Amino acid sequence: MITRDHHKHTEFLKHCLRYGEDDGCQELRREITRLQREAHCVRRAAWLMAVLILLTVTGFAYATILLGHFPYSMPQFAWSLICALGVGSLISLVAFIGLGMVYRVKLDLRRGECRQMVARLLESRLGNPPAMPQAEPPVSNESPGPVQVPAEGNGSPGGMESTAQG
Repeated sequence: MITRDHHKHTEFLKHCLRYGEDDGCQELRREITRLQREAHCVRRAAWLMAVLILLTVTGFAYATILLGHFPYSMPQFAWSLICALGVGSLISLVAFIGLGMVYRVKLDLRRGECRQMVARLLESRLGNPPAMPQAEPPVSNESPGPVQVPAEGNGSPGGMESTAQG
């Protein structure tokens, strides 16, 4: 769900960059497309490694449950192949997850650059936006604590007493 929203926002930003005439906008759009493509390839490779790990676990489970005298009845070549496949897939999965995180960080940086470029593009086309009105602070139902109210007299600070509001 989060990845889908991330992809939608990135596609919107890339679409906005199409309106920029300078080469910087087009180069940034191509860079984002390249990073998306490479990140997608890394995700597919990580899924493949996860499937291979699942097959390795299945091979171990088969050998353990269904073969009598597990380590001794299995041919050495098959045992070595299953172990190598499992260890290699696990190492590759960790590497692909790390590489995917690197691509995600790079893509987030390019998205930030893209937002800035789109903001400059909008300002150049539409001018500066009007000032936003200040929002009133939210009203709370909680009591802010004691409030000082004037006691008898002229309301000077010396004649104040503390009361609880509520």
